[in-house]
Amino acid sequence: MDSASMEKLFERLGRSGFRSRFRLMGRESTYYREKGEEVIREHARQLIRERLGAAEPANDGRQTPMRKHPVFIAQHATATCCRGCLAKWHGIAKGRELTDAEAEYIVGVIMEWLRRQGREGK
Repeated sequence: MDSASMEKLFERLGRSGFRSRFRLMGRESTYYREKGEEVIREHARQLIRERLGAAEPANDGRQTPMRKHPVFIAQHATATCCRGCLAKWHGIAKGRELTDAEAEYIVGVIMEWLRRQGREGK
């Protein structure tokens, strides 16, 4: 995703009362800083593959916790938490497996949100 498209996405997300209320704080913020971006990126890849990759993920719409990992918080903030949100906010169709490119796009959006949170917290 180019930087202009990323900015437009984050502007849209910022206008959502629900999405904009999420912040990386407390335990999750500490975990992100201690583990570092590359470890968290790998966690994001694994979580996306396991929880969203299938055509019909188990418990879709309820599979992403609201806390306990920085990626989970980022998923809610960026509307990458379930296949319904991916369809609505990102145009990634439900009912089929995610492609590798789509999974990497999702990870990229999550990591950008986490980087922005890290900058805001300093």
